[in-house]
Amino acid sequence: MVIEHIDAQIPGAITDRHAFRGDQTIVIAKENLLAVVDLLYCEGFQLLVDITAVDWPERADRFDVVYHWLNLASQERLRVKVPVADGVAVPTLTGTYKTADWFEREVFDLFGIRFEGHPDLRRLLTWEDFPGHALRKDFPLDGGDAFCMEGCTAPYNNGSRG
Repeated sequence: MVIEHIDAQIPGAITDRHAFRGDQTIVIAKENLLAVVDLLYCEGFQLLVDITAVDWPERADRFDVVYHWLNLASQERLRVKVPVADGVAVPTLTGTYKTADWFEREVFDLFGIRFEGHPDLRRLLTWEDFPGHALRKDFPLDGGDAFCMEGCTAPYNNGSRG
C-alpha cells in the first residue's frame, strides 16, 4: 500500500491516518507536501481528482486543505489533508498537476487560502472585489450585502436582518 511506502521513504511525514469505506486518508504537515506529492506521482497517483478545504474556526490550524488522488492503474484512492493556519500559504501543485490550477483558484476564492507559486491566483467563482470568502464558517449567511435579504422571510431570521 502507498501509505506504508510513504512511511518508509519519508519517515514521520504522516501525522495521522484513517480509512473509511476503503478510501485511505493521511494527514501531513505543509512542509512535507511537495515530497509526498512527488512520491505519490511516482507511485501512479497521476490523477488529481479534486482540491478542497474544510474550515475549523476553533482550531489554531483553522483549515484542512484536502487533496483527492486516484491511481488509474490500481483504482486506489487516497485523500491527503494538510492543516494550515489562517493566512499561511500552501505550495502550489500546478507544476505537477495541471488540474490543480482551477482547483487551487476555487479554494482561494471560497476559503481565502493562498497557494505559493500559483501562476494565476485570482478569484474563480466570485467577482474580484467580492467581500470575504463564502465558504468560511464566519461568513455572514446573507453575504453581508444590505440588499441581499430585503423582503426575505426565511425561517432562520424571521424576515429580520438581526
